[in-house]
Amino acid sequence: MDEKILRQELAEIQTKIAELPIGYLSKKTIAGKIRYYLQWTENGKKRSKYVDDALAEKLRPQIEERKRLQARAKEIKAQLPAEKKQAKRLSFQTTVIRGEQLHSLIESVEGYKKRTCFAALQSYLHGNSRDKVLILYGLRRTGKTTLIRQAIADMNGADFAKCAFIQVRTGNTLAQVNADLQLLLKNGFQYLFLDEVTLMDDFIEGAALFSDVFAACGMKVVLSGTDSLGFLFSEDEQLYDRCILLHTTFIPYREFESVLGIKGIDEYIRYGGTMSLGGVHYNEPSTFANKKSTDAYVDSAIARNIQRSLKCYQSEGHFRALQDLYEFGELTSAINRVIEDINHRFTQEVLTRDFVSNDLRLSARNLRGDRNHPNDILDRIDKETFTERLKELLEIKNRKEQRIAITDAHRREIKEYLDLLDLTVDVEVQSIPASNQKKMRTLFSQPGMRYCQAEELVKSLLLDATFQNLSAVDRSAVIERILDEIKGRMMKDIVLLETKMANPQKQVFKLQFAVGEFDMVVVDPASNTSKIYEIKHSKERTPDQYRRLVDEKKCRDTEFRFGKIVTRCVIYRGETTTLNGIEYDNVEEFLRRL
Repeated sequence: MDEKILRQELAEIQTKIAELPIGYLSKKTIAGKIRYYLQWTENGKKRSKYVDDALAEKLRPQIEERKRLQARAKEIKAQLPAEKKQAKRLSFQTTVIRGEQLHSLIESVEGYKKRTCFAALQSYLHGNSRDKVLILYGLRRTGKTTLIRQAIADMNGADFAKCAFIQVRTGNTLAQVNADLQLLLKNGFQYLFLDEVTLMDDFIEGAALFSDVFAACGMKVVLSGTDSLGFLFSEDEQLYDRCILLHTTFIPYREFESVLGIKGIDEYIRYGGTMSLGGVHYNEPSTFANKKSTDAYVDSAIARNIQRSLKCYQSEGHFRALQDLYEFGELTSAINRVIEDINHRFTQEVLTRDFVSNDLRLSARNLRGDRNHPNDILDRIDKETFTERLKELLEIKNRKEQRIAITDAHRREIKEYLDLLDLTVDVEVQSIPASNQKKMRTLFSQPGMRYCQAEELVKSLLLDATFQNLSAVDRSAVIERILDEIKGRMMKDIVLLETKMANPQKQVFKLQFAVGEFDMVVVDPASNTSKIYEIKHSKERTPDQYRRLVDEKKCRDTEFRFGKIVTRCVIYRGETTTLNGIEYDNVEEFLRRL
């Protein structure tokens, strides 16, 4: 087999091995009860850690997979030509990759397109910044490790020779990492990339080590990890004013298209939010391909992210109102419920009442009013049975099932953490006449997650006895109508979110009137002008789409309050054109320009 192919396979296997637990499982019988222990060798000494039955079941296949991969790696190495021995062998306490191994690590990103934030990473590595570390953080599968590999791959020979990649594993300590970094510093290494540093329990409390010692000595230190909240806590404490934050969680449409090679707003609605959709430039299964993978992502990337950070911060003293939920093992359920609340537009009180699907009621209303194919099927569905089925699908505990009642204080704190993770962004909803009560609309930065949950809701309808009485054609039509309606609402949120993120100096909001609304208004305070938009998930052009944009009273009131209207535009999925003085802007083209 070709040497390059073998080395690429070896690099991929080594990466997978680094992500799997080391050691083996042993069991002991204590007081008649079997207890499991994870055992491994570290620095010549045997280590042991108790694991409960559930964790043991999870670890067992991972350990077997590690053994299988190690055996395959050994086979590949036997087929490769013998490598030259390094002039000086260094002894590390953690997994430090350099030299020839580093070449193997970066081969897998050859040909990958680069995200926009790659320029900021390059600027730090090759710029004049001193005494600061760069924190590359974001949720899982948003391209952090790929960005690091691309940065290493772009280095010239001299810089590459002074570069090291450290894969931090569960159980590593700050003392071990410090010892390895001291050794690298002593041997002339200048570029350090530490992946998954928040796996160290003592990272938050001792993070200043990286800036105060190693960055201060002239080293460029990049810290990466999925524990986003942990990085924010360390930035607020240990790394205050000594770090540069580079966040990867928010992936706008233009990057989804240019980096993954996938085009179309509907594809972004279905899969947007991570860099794991198989396409032209990346080749991985979608994170949000089905409910099982989505649930796993929510649990590991969000709920456990928050809990681990809180556990490691201030000696578990920062749980605040969430302490009771954490102690009773219900914090994950509460976080999932808040996410579901955001994704299905529930009312503020949704956490303190039994689960009711707002999407179901809205779809039923719209189906009744369909001009071409009115249908009251959703009115005849057994809503109690449907609600129970949907609750089971989303694994959300109702109030009667909760040992700890979920309060508004819980909801607010969870929402704070979702905001910090860049998962949620609030956009103001203004009104004419003006209201004293401030209203906000919560937008979600990972559309694929929301769509997957919504699709599960729709699929659950297929199990209802009344729905089964419809013909296959009618069932398909109703399902398609509901999903199209969901995509329409999501497209509005995507345009609002990306417009707001791209225009920090402008006001971006939804504007409501006594009757009707503008889907989006963009106000430029500097020029005292405004732009008004309707957003439609349609490829057709009809006067009904822009009737509010030409409503004289609405426009007059808008100009009086927000400045001269310079643009009236319908954002939709059709071709960019002008109709009766109204701009029609293709949604993909609009998002690319932001």
